[in-house]
Amino acid sequence: MNKIETIFDRGDDFRVINKPRAGTEWVFAGEGIATEKIDGTNIRVTVEHGSITKVEKRRNPTREEKSKGVEPGYVDAHRDDPADKHIFKAVNGLQQDIGILPDGIYPCEAVGPKIQGNPLNLAIPTCYMFTIYPKTVPDVPRTYEGLKTFLANFASLYSPGNKAEGIVFHHPDGRMAKIKAKDYPR
Repeated sequence: MNKIETIFDRGDDFRVINKPRAGTEWVFAGEGIATEKIDGTNIRVTVEHGSITKVEKRRNPTREEKSKGVEPGYVDAHRDDPADKHIFKAVNGLQQDIGILPDGIYPCEAVGPKIQGNPLNLAIPTCYMFTIYPKTVPDVPRTYEGLKTFLANFASLYSPGNKAEGIVFHHPDGRMAKIKAKDYPR
């Protein structure tokens, strides 16, 4: 899964400005559906014959690597690596739902206790599969100010009573674009 582009350009302070990013015009034209952006650890799982056969975690390049043009990618996660144990706790919760999926590689967000500070205050670790039964968010505005106001008050669909991180727009052709509440200037 490639990095999902933010729908607006960024200013010098890295906050978004009221200028749509090139390539995301489809969002402002009203194309695609909106889903909640989940705040966790980006992973992907490989499903073969009804079982998870591989788990990978996102690896972001260092500042030096970025200056050389290195893009984010994935590396294998390992059950015996203490840094990955919470990812596997989240993945274990997927096992019962995997049997119905065709073989393939599925992007997910591992969320829950001990994962990225658990901003959704979830009681148990789990994985949100981006492309499998996403919950759509109706009536999402598609303007700079409209989104700023909407995101300031957007409660999570997955964890009622907690604030959602943002929105991901999904185009029918597979393109995605995002906006987070924290992207806006304060």
